[in-house]
Amino acid sequence: MTTAGLGALPVTASGAPGGESAASATSGRTGGPSAVGTTVAGGARVVSEEWTDERTVELKVESPAVGKTLPVRLLLPTGWKDRPDRTWPVLYLLQGAHDDYTSWTRETDIESFTADKDVITVMPESGPTGIPTAWWNSGRGGPDYEAFILEEVTAILEASYRAGDARAVAGVSTGGYGAMAFASRHPGMFGAAAAYSGILHTRLPSVPTLLFAIVARELLSPLSMWGSPLFQSDNWKARDPYAQAEKLRGTELYISAGTGIVGGGDDDPLDGKILESSVWPTTKSFTNRLEDLDIPATVDLYTGGAHAWPYWQREFHDSWPELAKGLGLPASPSRG
Repeated sequence: MTTAGLGALPVTASGAPGGESAASATSGRTGGPSAVGTTVAGGARVVSEEWTDERTVELKVESPAVGKTLPVRLLLPTGWKDRPDRTWPVLYLLQGAHDDYTSWTRETDIESFTADKDVITVMPESGPTGIPTAWWNSGRGGPDYEAFILEEVTAILEASYRAGDARAVAGVSTGGYGAMAFASRHPGMFGAAAAYSGILHTRLPSVPTLLFAIVARELLSPLSMWGSPLFQSDNWKARDPYAQAEKLRGTELYISAGTGIVGGGDDDPLDGKILESSVWPTTKSFTNRLEDLDIPATVDLYTGGAHAWPYWQREFHDSWPELAKGLGLPASPSRG
C-alpha cells in the first residue's frame, strides 16, 4: 500500500491563463453551450472547459477568493447530456495534504463507482496544504479556499451543469477535516458528510503542531493559516469541527480512522502507520463529542491501518449509504 494525504509528495496545480483559444477551451462539449466565460456572483469565471470523455470535464476557474486560476475536475452522470431538463445532486470530494484535485480519480475507482449513479461528482483544488479553509494571513485574509469551493464552484455548477441543491461532501486526511468543517460551518448545505482519517479536533494538544508542520512543508508561515491558537483562539475555535459539532445535527455522518501503529500488522509502511496514529485521536475525540451531544453517526474506528488510499477507498464504499441518503439517492442505484 502506498501512503498519501499527509505523507504524499507535494504536487502543485498550476492554472492556465484565461486567454487560451476557444477551440482548446471547449474541447468535446456536449449537452449545451460551453461554460467558458460563465461568470458568477463575486466575479469567479470559467476560463477553460475540456471534455476528456463523455463524463469527465476539466475546468479552469479564475477565482477572486483565492486570487488565482484553479483547476476543478467533474464527473457528470452517465447520460447527463440526454436529460437537459433535470437537475442533479452533487458529491464534493476533497483531497489530502500535499496532493491535488486529481487524487480521487488517480487513486480510487470513483469513475466506475459513480457510472451508474445519478450524481455530479466534483473534485476541486484545495491548494498545496490540502486544507480547504479561509486563511487568516495576519488579519488580511486570503486565500479563501472555502469560498472558492462552496461559493464560486457551487455557483458555476448550478449555472452551467444543472446542479441541484442536494449535496454531500467527503474527504481524506485534511480533506476529511474539510468535509466536517464545511458541513458544520454551513448547516443545511450538505445532507451528508464523510471523513476518512480526518483531522477532526484541531485544538487537541499536539494537533496545532501537526497542522503547522503541514503548512511549513509548503514553505508557508504556519501562523498564516489561522493565526496563533492562543492569540487567535476564536478563529481556531470557529474552524474546529469538534467545537462546531452541534451544528452537524440532522446531517448524515460517516467517520472512520485506524489506530495505525497500535495493533497494526506488518503489511503497511511505517510512515503511513505513524501518520494514521497521529490523526486517530482527533477522530476518536470528535466521535466522543458527537456521542455526548446525542448526534447520530456511523463510525468505523478500526485497529491498525495506515494513512493510505486503499483504506480510504474501502471506507468510501462503506460510507455510500450515508452519502446516498444525504443526496436523495438510493444506496443501490436503479436506472429506469
